[in-house]
Amino acid sequence: MWTADEIAQLCYEHYGSRLPKQGKPEPNREWTLLAAVVKIQPTADQACDRPDRPVRVTKEVVSMGTGTKCIGQSKMRKSGDILNDSHAEVIARRSFQRYLLHQLHLAASLKEDSIFVPGTQRELWKLRPDLLFVFFSSHTPCGDASIIPMLQFEDQPCCPVSRDWANNPSVDASDNLEAPEDKRKCEDSDSPVTKKMRLEHRTPDSMAHHQSFGNQESGPNSPDVSSSNLTAEEPAAVTGMAPGGAKVVDVYRTGAKCVPGEAGDSGKPGAAYHRVGLLRVKPGRGDRTCSMSCSDKLARWNVLGCQGALLMHFLEEPIYLSAVVIGKCPYSQEAMQRALIGRCQNVSALPEGFGVQEVKIQQSDLLFEQSRCAVQAKKAENQGRLVPCGAAISWSAVPEQPLDVTANGFPQGTTKKGIGRLQARSRISKVELFRSFQKLLSSISEDKWPDSLRVQKPVTYHEYKEAASTYQRAWSALRKQAFGSWIRNPPDYQQFK
Repeated sequence: MWTADEIAQLCYEHYGSRLPKQGKPEPNREWTLLAAVVKIQPTADQACDRPDRPVRVTKEVVSMGTGTKCIGQSKMRKSGDILNDSHAEVIARRSFQRYLLHQLHLAASLKEDSIFVPGTQRELWKLRPDLLFVFFSSHTPCGDASIIPMLQFEDQPCCPVSRDWANNPSVDASDNLEAPEDKRKCEDSDSPVTKKMRLEHRTPDSMAHHQSFGNQESGPNSPDVSSSNLTAEEPAAVTGMAPGGAKVVDVYRTGAKCVPGEAGDSGKPGAAYHRVGLLRVKPGRGDRTCSMSCSDKLARWNVLGCQGALLMHFLEEPIYLSAVVIGKCPYSQEAMQRALIGRCQNVSALPEGFGVQEVKIQQSDLLFEQSRCAVQAKKAENQGRLVPCGAAISWSAVPEQPLDVTANGFPQGTTKKGIGRLQARSRISKVELFRSFQKLLSSISEDKWPDSLRVQKPVTYHEYKEAASTYQRAWSALRKQAFGSWIRNPPDYQQFK
């Protein structure tokens, strides 16, 4: 039907041809991360085919996102007009919600051809049975999926973490804004400092085969040899032998931090550095974030669906991903299965239509050309250090203004004076997606509204979300049984109308 390489190639081509130069990394100096949702649909002539033939499908990118940043807690706004989390996976999912809203408008309001067909319940819709969606990410999601065993025969770690960071945990090895100067030197694998450190800590044999995959802001980091001076509470669980019999000697690291209420990482050297299976937040630089890791968010979507609470008012069942494809990067099938499926596999008593999905997880052999690893490999030694691109790009398969380029959570170019104005809102911010939802409602006569909205008459964003009772029951069950420490924003951040 499709292969992981076909999905990756399609996304890379879409990135190159459909996304603007604005918001993309500056050549030889910046890198970024990419995620997308791909619609898979059988071709129209399948009915005439013999049943023993392979199913032919069409593949279409319906949403795409780039980005590596998220804002700190102090920059969050109660008006819902800022993007708290601009990691590529989150941008792609919010762009996908924009696409779903448009498709619901086609079906419910305009009565035009759409991905949705009428459900069995009054005024509810469901996905056409012949469609499925594949999620692509050019890198392993930050958080639990990035805690990857490093085997005995693999290349060993490069530069040690700086003393400043070890002694001052408020300065994080960041998924976020630029790190301190010592960390910057460490990130640049071609800098004289890093080269000297490699020579000090690697054997001649390992030097011949070393590949610098680590230190992606949203993905796994190569372990640091001097990490024994970092402290936490509990030992990690990545130890022992790999399936092939090779000894696990270390782990790739994630910058995501354990949430309050979870047992912390040990910080011990080697494979015991991290504990696995824990909820984590994306780190900030001094200012901690409230954004859960991408591993945690993907695991949540695998139980509750990608549509969110608002769209469940119109849907008979959640919109699930059928597969997740990861580009060429440090990768562990076991870690991905654990992070996305295993942590929730015992969740039960979910409302009808909800369930823990056995999502298919695969890796492609194709490298994203603007990933940190690819840019580093092409960069000349005298071109300075690499930094993550500060912008995020959103693209949705919608007819009006499909593109959205942001920086620091606002449309790129927004000034301090401009914040709060209509022009200073991303099209995928909470408030703008809520506006789109309200436009959908206003285009439908009230007697055709779903029962969940005709009975309760919600007003605020928070009330609309809470009124999606089936979704909220599912979310409550998931928190109670698996994700009890999930960080939830206070209700006063959702009171906008």
